[in-house]
Amino acid sequence: MSGSQAPTAVAENTPRRRRVTVRGVVQGVGFRPYLYGLATELALAGHVTNTPEGVVAEVEGSASAVARFCDLIAAQAPPLARVESVQHLEMPPVGGTAFTILTSRTGGPARTLVSPDSATCADCLAELAAPADRRHRHPFVNCTHCGPRFTIVTGVPYDRANTTMAGFAMCADCAREYEDPADRRFHAQPVACPACGPRLRLVLAQEARIGNVEGADPVTEARALLTRGAILAVKGLGGYHLACDATNQEAVALLRRRKARGDKPFAVMAKAADDVRHLVRLSPAERSLLEGRERPVVLLRRRLHASEDPRPAEAVAPGSPDLGVMLPYTPVHHLLLGLPGDPDGPRLLVMTSGNLSGEPIVTDDNEALERLAHLADAWLTHDRPIHVPCDDSVVRVCDGEPLVIRRSRGYAPLPVSLPLPVRPALAVGGDLKNTFCLGAGRQAWLSAHIGDMDDVGTQRVFERAVAQLESITGVRPEALVSDRHPGYRSAAWADRNAAHRPVVRVQHHHAHIAAAMAEHGLDGTRPVIGVAFDGTGQGDDGAVWGGEFLLADYDRFTRFGHLAYVPLPGGDAAVRRPYRMALAHLRAAGIDWSDDLACTTACPPDELHVLERQLERGLNCVPTSSMGRLFDAVSSLAGVCHLAGYEAQAAVELEGAALHAPADDTTAYAFALHASEKNREGAVRADPAPVLAAIVGDLRVGVGPALVAARFHRGVTALVHRMCARARERHGLDTVALTGGVFANTLLSSACAATLREDGFTVLRHHLVPPNDGGLALGQLMVAARATPTD
Repeated sequence: MSGSQAPTAVAENTPRRRRVTVRGVVQGVGFRPYLYGLATELALAGHVTNTPEGVVAEVEGSASAVARFCDLIAAQAPPLARVESVQHLEMPPVGGTAFTILTSRTGGPARTLVSPDSATCADCLAELAAPADRRHRHPFVNCTHCGPRFTIVTGVPYDRANTTMAGFAMCADCAREYEDPADRRFHAQPVACPACGPRLRLVLAQEARIGNVEGADPVTEARALLTRGAILAVKGLGGYHLACDATNQEAVALLRRRKARGDKPFAVMAKAADDVRHLVRLSPAERSLLEGRERPVVLLRRRLHASEDPRPAEAVAPGSPDLGVMLPYTPVHHLLLGLPGDPDGPRLLVMTSGNLSGEPIVTDDNEALERLAHLADAWLTHDRPIHVPCDDSVVRVCDGEPLVIRRSRGYAPLPVSLPLPVRPALAVGGDLKNTFCLGAGRQAWLSAHIGDMDDVGTQRVFERAVAQLESITGVRPEALVSDRHPGYRSAAWADRNAAHRPVVRVQHHHAHIAAAMAEHGLDGTRPVIGVAFDGTGQGDDGAVWGGEFLLADYDRFTRFGHLAYVPLPGGDAAVRRPYRMALAHLRAAGIDWSDDLACTTACPPDELHVLERQLERGLNCVPTSSMGRLFDAVSSLAGVCHLAGYEAQAAVELEGAALHAPADDTTAYAFALHASEKNREGAVRADPAPVLAAIVGDLRVGVGPALVAARFHRGVTALVHRMCARARERHGLDTVALTGGVFANTLLSSACAATLREDGFTVLRHHLVPPNDGGLALGQLMVAARATPTD
């Protein structure tokens, strides 16, 4: 027996050395000290360092210890780490007994991932609140498990010199923690304390621009100002917020007027999830999102009657069925809402982007003092620069799963894994809710939310963000991808910056469907039935599409069906005034504009006369198949919303109305389906004329807006099912992708998914990227990857 064991014993005692490269989110998250501790525990010699391609370690010791080290790398990684790959390379032993952490290496292509910004961890919060701790009430407490990352990174590898903390020299105490592998702050690049900065200050509007409130704690004074109804510009991780007491009607209304926000809902920040339980319905999944390290704004269904305090002012979210809620994610937020023992202050804060509506979020301090001068009464600011603008993310839960509405802080720049390799490419997205996407191999990096590209400032932010994401990912695009719309500013940017590289143009709704396919890992070998419902998208026939049933893979699509065309009178004017869409739909359905209809009385008489002539002559009336515009029309027809102060307001309020309908009503309005006059295989038209006639009939017998809204939602659900069943019958397809901004409506999304699944369909819905145009770039990339295949 001993003879048979001898070779194993000899092999085990023979030193082995292995070079291990770990890629992913492995810098700035405590990964090197983690590997240091693991190697020390296993009595391994060697070293570990940061490099542009990831964390690289060389370990030497017994074969079993080396193998154990490699097995545990991903299994016990630090909380913020995300291990994408671990590669091993055998090397000749060199001897030694110590394991060390080396200075980071520079040079070579970037292959590592930068961590998103992360909410303050429990350990740091405990220090913040502990009077005996040297970081007591320090507004910038952080460690390797939390704090700023993406927004302060200026280059890779992720070291302090490549962040906006480079200008802050560490004090002796912080340096000692930073250099101690056993410390929670070992190589935490933003590490700081009250002795070595950064510094918080409060600037009042009536003072000189460089004035401070001397001799007072900035946060204490800021809380007092908020309590008195002031509006504060608060510098956060990725930009400035505008904050006020959310329970103060006058303060909220003033902020709304100053910001030119219309009726668009504000998000509120609460100290804890339990502080809003009396206001909203809070499921375990929603609580998990609220309390997670990403800390997005979570859209929560409001309770009908909330009698407990704190209660948001009516002006916070007028007409919205949801309340956007987020919890504190920086030490400054926790201090503003108050630590135990602090004087009473606002328990709910409005926290909205620091900008005028339509402009990019402000990040520069001098710019904040100028651009926010007419919006804020004071600035709670500091001297740590923000390198990358990053708005708050917005998420909701649908059927127990996250539905991302805006993917930004907390999520960007984490990559999305791709089902197919792509050649290095930049997809520039669309013009609304713009995000762009860099891809190479089997990874795609989506930018943080950029905004609407009609603002020149937003276009400059877009350009800087492209350069920054290219620098930290190492992706050098060989092709650019844009929407087919000839007027898109994003497409024009791609043309101007192509520099002899090909520019691939992708149809809008094809990109939506491809994005859903990609995030679900489909390789495109079998088409899906894509249901793409949104407000606007350039169609191949020159019309405005948006109520589409496409048979699609990554290579191509066929238009199986669509909502019947109606005129879009006046373009954007019809979007801002839903009564115009209602009147256009009524005319297309052959229904008179009688004075007993709310949409008719909502239209001023002079405009009504002009609109009638415009529709008769077809002046400035592009045909549209948009489902978003049909929602607008029904909203006005039912008397819910006639003027839209923000995108999709009419549809949002129609969804809210439907939630109040009696549960025992099951009536659904029915669309008429018309086959192509040319051939049976042509596109099927879904005609809403019977729906509009039924709505008018209901309204005239006294049916209220809630029932009309609910019956319309059920009618659209039935249409989706009928069209998908017909597509399955003709083409044998049984996978359906629900995509486009209309499917941010959870009432519709949930009903469609349930009905389809009951009939045996596999249903794909968005979880990783938004269904709206914020996810468009991912789909563009996948279509272009097939149009320009990997070499």
